[in-house]
Amino acid sequence: MKKENSIIIIGAGKTGRGFLARLMQEAGKNIIFIDKNKELVQKLRATKSYDIEFFGNCREKTVITDYSIYTWEEKEVKDLLGEAELLLVSVGGDNLEEVGEKLSEVLPKEKKTYIITAENASLPAQRLKKAIGEDYVFVSESTVFCTTIEKEGVHISSENYPYLQYNQELLGSKRLDITTLKPIENFENFLTRKLYTYNAASCVIAYLGWLKGYKIYSEAAADKEILEMLDENYRVTNKVLCREYGYEEKDQEEFAKLSRTKFLDPTIVDTVERNARDPKRKLAKSERLLGPIRLLHKYHESAEVLEKTVAAALKYHNPKEENWEKLLSGKNIEELLFEICGLEPEEEISKNIIKYYKE
Repeated sequence: MKKENSIIIIGAGKTGRGFLARLMQEAGKNIIFIDKNKELVQKLRATKSYDIEFFGNCREKTVITDYSIYTWEEKEVKDLLGEAELLLVSVGGDNLEEVGEKLSEVLPKEKKTYIITAENASLPAQRLKKAIGEDYVFVSESTVFCTTIEKEGVHISSENYPYLQYNQELLGSKRLDITTLKPIENFENFLTRKLYTYNAASCVIAYLGWLKGYKIYSEAAADKEILEMLDENYRVTNKVLCREYGYEEKDQEEFAKLSRTKFLDPTIVDTVERNARDPKRKLAKSERLLGPIRLLHKYHESAEVLEKTVAAALKYHNPKEENWEKLLSGKNIEELLFEICGLEPEEEISKNIIKYYKE
């Protein structure tokens, strides 16, 4: 395999080989995997290719070929890391420090190295950068929206998500000429955009779906009444996000549409319970529900859907959520709104939620 034009993917798990490798192959890059799992490395070497099939057969399967794969211990790794255009790291949040320590031992000090973490973990770029501990290494972070599921052998089932969005500012002046990587300026605002678009919509489906007795997530999303409310929430939220952050309307609509497609896809096996878990965190003052509600009020748009969702979440019960059940016990709605959501009883938002809660 040619070393030039190569992208190294550290971590050949379902995200690494099922999402990142596809994006790199679609961009015409050579793929080099590094993984500590010797059994997986042997399997991928033996098969020499693997399939990525897409949920709902929305497109023809992709066959990943022409890759090479190594364990950390193999002598070729140091040279390959020194010549790679870019490193993509997808190893799970708990393994970031371990990878950073390994990279600090082998990365060349005479040249700059550029890395993007592909983990929905807390502060992944900061943690990896600290573990490497070198100024010549630039570490950025991305958001992984694409759902991937491991199939028999090394094959993958995947959502058809088209690109990886990453924090451009953390790469300094470096500009990546890779069509399937999407640089994002003001990345913190982008994370807010994701929270208010994807995560808020997920709560609409989860809590209103629970209230109507659904167990399967995609079935709740397809409920006529819930779907109408979901689309209304997308409509008003898209509008205020564009006004607040200056996003292009078509771009925001596409962003929201990708989440809608995912939530409605019955081939992505998911549950209402999984998406509803940890309601206390989701109901916090600046989180995925109260944050966009306040933004909607700021621009005088209706927050009815999200306020109803908060009311449903405050009625949510699950014996597995012991701390949540204790928190709810013996408290009235006004006390819950103050303690969980940080809302005063006289606020308009509180009054709306109380009305829906009692309904």
